[in-house]
Amino acid sequence: MTVAASNKKRWLLVGLFCLFLCVFSGSFFLGRFPIGVTEFCRAVMNHFQSPQATSDNQIDTILFNIRLPRIMMAALIGGGISVAGATYQALFQNPMVSQDILGASQGAAFGAALALFFSASYRMVITSSFIFGLLAVVVVLSLCRVLRAHSILNFVLVGMMIGSLFSSAVSYLKLIGDPTNTLPAITYWLMGSLSAIKMENVSFAAPLILGGMVPIFLLRWRLNVISLGDDVAQSLGVNIYVLRLILISCATLITATAVSVSGLIGWVGLVVPHFSRLILGSDHRWGIPGTALIGATFLVVVDDVARLLTTSEIPLGILTSFIGAPIFILLIAKNNRP
Repeated sequence: MTVAASNKKRWLLVGLFCLFLCVFSGSFFLGRFPIGVTEFCRAVMNHFQSPQATSDNQIDTILFNIRLPRIMMAALIGGGISVAGATYQALFQNPMVSQDILGASQGAAFGAALALFFSASYRMVITSSFIFGLLAVVVVLSLCRVLRAHSILNFVLVGMMIGSLFSSAVSYLKLIGDPTNTLPAITYWLMGSLSAIKMENVSFAAPLILGGMVPIFLLRWRLNVISLGDDVAQSLGVNIYVLRLILISCATLITATAVSVSGLIGWVGLVVPHFSRLILGSDHRWGIPGTALIGATFLVVVDDVARLLTTSEIPLGILTSFIGAPIFILLIAKNNRP
């Protein structure tokens, strides 16, 4: 790659980062309770100068107890599942896969549904969802090891099978659950939402999501090698089995954490990596940070729309499907244009 091309991509990343900062900052002013720039600045200054004195202030509560954790979580989840999706697309050399290809999302959905079925607390719902999300991928990897099915196709097929089993289990819980309380709770959770996010959820999710993203970021140049195929990667001295295990573990950690705190939010991990490649090309050295920035910006915008579009908040999973599917069709049309 020439110096000019590298500089161009570097400036594109700077532009994406500036766009993210603008969207992130602007989201504090959006909501059912409008807050002006002057009120925002005064509330921020008062909060850090005398937090005890402003703890009962309405604007302070809205900004720091409601909007800040929600916006932070939207950015974390958007960037995280986008990077996880891009990682899986490179690992499986298939642009049609997403972060739930190995059943992590379906496993996490079952864990949450199981906790809701037994009327567990919100913290237990998150914990159960997180554990079952990780467990689903552990089962997939263990089955592949026992069956000696180490090819990419076998990983995908076993992942689809385990994901289908967990989806069926969720359907069964919905069937036998109380139609007055349990069924609506499970159904709404599966649609995905950030309406119940608190700062303690951010404290739980941020280290895990970032802990999964950092190794992927550090190994992003190896994604260029492994995406060329196992034979090429091995000829270049890359231990594909160890690398694949590390990257799958990191992507699974991100996915399970994201689903455990927000529910199922589809299309982001599939569409955003395509959009990143359209802007920055297929080099993962630039694509991974670009994907994180675009994904974070996208989900923050979608969450803003969810908060403002109707009086009754629209679940994020519905909006991302409405927005993601047409965008994906346009991307396919553009890539296939002669």
